[in-house]
Amino acid sequence: MSGPDHVQCPVCAKTVTMNDINPHLDSHYSDSSGPSKPVSPFFKKERYKHHLETNVSSHQSATKFIEPEPSPTKKTKLTRRDTRPLAERARPKSLDEYVGQEELVGERGIIRNLIEQDRCNSMILWGSAGTGKTTLARLIAVTTKSRFIEISATSTTVADCRKIFEDSQNYLTLTGRKTIIFLDEVHRFNRAQQDIFLPMVEKGLVTLIGATTENPSFRLNSALISRCPVFVLKKLTRDNVKKILNHACLLESERLGSSMPNVETSIIDYISAITDGDARMALNALEMSIGMLRQGPLSLEDIKDKLVRSSALYDRVGDVHYDTISAFHKSVRGSDVDATLYYLGRMLESGEDPLYVARRMVRIASEDIGIADNSMLPLASSTFTAVQQVGMPEADVILAHCAVALALAPKSVDVYRSYNAVKSFLSSHPDAGRAEIPMHIRNAPTNLMKQLGYHKGYKYNPDYKDGLVMQEYLPDSIKGTKFYKLPIELKEDEEIKNLKTDTK
Repeated sequence: MSGPDHVQCPVCAKTVTMNDINPHLDSHYSDSSGPSKPVSPFFKKERYKHHLETNVSSHQSATKFIEPEPSPTKKTKLTRRDTRPLAERARPKSLDEYVGQEELVGERGIIRNLIEQDRCNSMILWGSAGTGKTTLARLIAVTTKSRFIEISATSTTVADCRKIFEDSQNYLTLTGRKTIIFLDEVHRFNRAQQDIFLPMVEKGLVTLIGATTENPSFRLNSALISRCPVFVLKKLTRDNVKKILNHACLLESERLGSSMPNVETSIIDYISAITDGDARMALNALEMSIGMLRQGPLSLEDIKDKLVRSSALYDRVGDVHYDTISAFHKSVRGSDVDATLYYLGRMLESGEDPLYVARRMVRIASEDIGIADNSMLPLASSTFTAVQQVGMPEADVILAHCAVALALAPKSVDVYRSYNAVKSFLSSHPDAGRAEIPMHIRNAPTNLMKQLGYHKGYKYNPDYKDGLVMQEYLPDSIKGTKFYKLPIELKEDEEIKNLKTDTK
């Protein structure tokens, strides 16, 4: 029976004192014939240079070891057998290899300084997809020589977390080393689930590194944020992505040898331009491009066409991006609900930023519907806020709700045309922008202004029947100018006109 000062050895089940546990464990490993009983994976990992990576779900618990670097004599064979995706193989192995986020991991970066001073505590990494959140968390674990457990909020239960906490406390007691828990998509945990981390983080029993693509202010408990500083990972620049892709090409060249095709600079430039700072998407596109080039030479246009058709990437800054949002906008304007839903789905399923779509719908609510249905603008604004708070994938139905409502709503461009008329008038009449405002509608906050005639003669409309008064509001120099509902000759669609004729 183990007492307060005793602990049970996980290898041989023998009870030893706390002071003797480490030498006792070492004796098992020093035995050349190996332990008589199977060694628990919990301790077996110490034989590896890198650190434990555990994925936990409510259905299964899988542990894998990150193997040490192969020796030069075995490197060629090993790299050829490496079937991991290029995005995984190309991950940097040290902070010096990390690309981007100079403010955090550069020579004077705050996270680098914390690591070097061994003061790297719990934190939240907030950034868009492919900015390096997972990679940074793994590098922190390797650099600080901590045990590393990687879980996702989408597949981990509260029971899983408690089991991890228990193991982490035992590990800390036995080895004196802390465990870093990397929680991907931390925003997917509800408030109650997030709360279970508070005591562990507060006592310093584990180091929590949470990763999120959503605004922590909306999605995370204030108590958790107060204990975990938020570090913002900026979107990678094109040069950052090019550097990552060029490094990946070198890795593939080592792995494939003579079968590695020539990847032209134009392909690297194209991928880095359209992946919008998402390194993972860029590496996936590069891997697919290399696979296609190995089958035979292809032009840049062929590569572009195949990548877009395969949905390996969505052109978020090029022609496809603007063509699709334009088609969506015009479908709403034309009250075609089916086309509206099609283009919405095409954008979202291909990786378009949902907030970009939500912003466009706020514009549509005023530009194309306007005063025909004033409820559409609040709906679109609420949709934008809801997408911020909920995030994808749950926000897809919210966006579809708003899109369908906009498509079905009556349309009016009176406000849109009227304001365009104002802009056109001011542009063509430069003096109009400096025309003198009538004295009677000027503000008169002081006695001096009142003495000068400001506000004199102003008729306060609510004091009059139906609010009707004879009063001029425009400057004298542009008196009588009309902007709202200017007469416009409306055309009749020829196809509809012919259809009417045929049905007579």
